[in-house]
Amino acid sequence: MIKPKRIAVALSGGVDSSVAALLLKWAGFDVTAVFMKNWTKSKISPYCTEAADRKDALRVAAKLKIPFEVWDFEADYRKRVIDVFFAEYKAGRTPNPDVLCNREIKFGLFLDRARKRGFDGMATGHYARVRSDRSGHYHLLSGLDTNKDQTYFLVDLDQTTLPFVRFPVGELTKPEVRRLAKQASLPTADKPDSQGICFVGPVNLFNFLKTRLPSQPGPIVTSEGRIVGTHEGLSFYTIGQRQGLGIGGAGIPYYVASKDFKHNRLIVGHGRRDPILYASSCVINKPHWIIQKPKLPFKCQVRIRYRQPLQTAGIGRLSFPPQMRRGRGWSSSKAVKVVFANPQWAVTPGQYAVFYQGEEVVGGGVIDK
Repeated sequence: MIKPKRIAVALSGGVDSSVAALLLKWAGFDVTAVFMKNWTKSKISPYCTEAADRKDALRVAAKLKIPFEVWDFEADYRKRVIDVFFAEYKAGRTPNPDVLCNREIKFGLFLDRARKRGFDGMATGHYARVRSDRSGHYHLLSGLDTNKDQTYFLVDLDQTTLPFVRFPVGELTKPEVRRLAKQASLPTADKPDSQGICFVGPVNLFNFLKTRLPSQPGPIVTSEGRIVGTHEGLSFYTIGQRQGLGIGGAGIPYYVASKDFKHNRLIVGHGRRDPILYASSCVINKPHWIIQKPKLPFKCQVRIRYRQPLQTAGIGRLSFPPQMRRGRGWSSSKAVKVVFANPQWAVTPGQYAVFYQGEEVVGGGVIDK
C-alpha cells in the first residue's frame, strides 16, 4: 500500500469521520481536517445541518489539534448531484444521491484538490476497506461491521482513486468507534448518525421534488386494471413505495409496482407478496468494474439496495435486437443481465446493483430496467 504522509480527512462533523482523523493522527500521519461545504440552508431544505456540522467538525479539529479548512463545492454539488437527482426522478427513475456524491464530489473533486494541494491521499469515515495485491491492483472490501458496511455507495471507485483513499474505521464496528470517540473525549462521540439526502438533510422528499417537478395527476390502478386512487405525478413515486399513496386504509397495503408513462398510470401491487412486485432479472447498462471486467458469465452475490442481504445471481451478456436499444444508448458489448437465483422484491430502475464475490466488490451499475 502507498503510505502517504499528508492526509486530508473529509471531516463531516459526525463521529465516524472524527474517529478516522483520530486514528490517522495516532498512526503518525500529518492530518488536515477539511469540511466540505456542499449545501447550505434554503427554502427547499430548511433542515439543512451544514452550520451545525461545520461547528462540530471545527470542535473536533481543535480537540485533535490539527489544521482545519473549509472547501466549497456547493455549485458543483448542485450541478453534478442535485440537478441529476431531479432529472432522474423526472425520467421516472429513483437515483441514489449518495453514490453520485461519492463519485462526483468526495472521491472526485475533493481528491483532485487534495492531490493538487500536495496531500498524499485522503480519508473518510466510510465503513469499508482497501487492500492491494502483489500485482499492484487495489481491492475494495466490505467493512468488518456488516451492519454498517458502506461499500454499496462506493461502487464507482476504481484503480485511479483507490490507491489514494483510506477508510480508517473500516476495520472497526460502530460500537468500537463510539467507544474510541468517548475515550478521546471527542465532541461528536454521542452525535446521532446523519439522516436524509446526502448533505441536504432530512427533507420531505415529496415536497423537495415538487420544488422543481410539476404535478401530473392520474389514476392508481392494480395489476388487474382496477382504479383504486389518484396519484399526483409518476415522478414523485418509487418502486416498492407504500407510504404517501393515500389508499389502502387498515386492510392489506398497496405498494408501487411500476409506472405506465404512456397512460400516466401508477401500477400497484396488493400486499407485499403480489407477484407483480417481484422480478427475476434486471438490466445493467455500462456496468463499472473496480479492477477489470470479469469473464462472462460469472456467479456472484448482488445487493440492489443498501443493507439488503446479499443475493445469489448470475451476471451474463445481454443480447437483444437493435430496435430494442434504439434511442436508449444501450450497447450489447457493455450491457449485462443480472439473473437472480430467487425473484427479488421491488427492483428499482435508477438504483444500483452492486456485485460481490465474498467480501470484495467487483463492480456494479445503475439498474436500467
